[in-house]
Amino acid sequence: MERRIIAVTGGIGAGKSMVSTVLRIAGYSVYDCDQRAKELMNTSVSIKKALQERFGNDIYIDGILNRSSLSDIIFNDNDALVFVNNVVHPAVRTDILRWIKQQQRMPVFIETAILKEGGLDSIVDEVWNVTAPLETRITRVMRRNSTTREKVIERIATQQVHVEVAGKLVIEIINDDTTALLPQIFKAITIKNRFNV
Repeated sequence: MERRIIAVTGGIGAGKSMVSTVLRIAGYSVYDCDQRAKELMNTSVSIKKALQERFGNDIYIDGILNRSSLSDIIFNDNDALVFVNNVVHPAVRTDILRWIKQQQRMPVFIETAILKEGGLDSIVDEVWNVTAPLETRITRVMRRNSTTREKVIERIATQQVHVEVAGKLVIEIINDDTTALLPQIFKAITIKNRFNV
C-alpha cells in the first residue's frame, strides 16, 4: 500500500471540520488533532503528571482537566503556553504515528490548525489548505462558539497558519458556502503528489 498522508489545515472558521466530515462520509480515515489532544490531556499519565507538577493538582478535577483554568493561565503567561505545547504536541505526534500504522486504506488525513508548530509537517506527504473569506470565518466562529465579533477577530489575529511545507504539494480547498466542496475534494484526492519519488 502506497503511503499517502494528507494534512487538512487552515485558520479558525475556514471549515476544516466540514472537509473532514465529507472525507469520513466518503470512507476515509481522519485524525482530529484537536479532539485527540483533548482526550490525551485527560487520559495520558505522562501529560497529567507534567501538567500537575507545573500547575498544581487542582488543574484536574476528578481526573478531568479543568480547561477553563488552564486557558486562563496560558492566555496570560506565554511561558506556560510554551510548556503545555511542549508536553502535548509530542504526545499527539506519537499518537498519530501509532494511528497511521493501524490504517488499512490510503490516503489518510490529519486535521490540524498547527501543522508546523505540532511537528506534523515532517509526517505528511501533502497539505490541503482550507480557506474562506474573513467575514465568513468570523460569522462561523461567532455562531459556533457563541462569542463576540471582537473576540473572534482577536483570535484570528493571533493565529498563524503555516501551510507552505518544503517539498510538499499544497492544494487550496475553498469552503466559502458558495463554491461546491465535493468536486474540489475528489479532484484533490486524485491529484498525484508531484513531489513523491
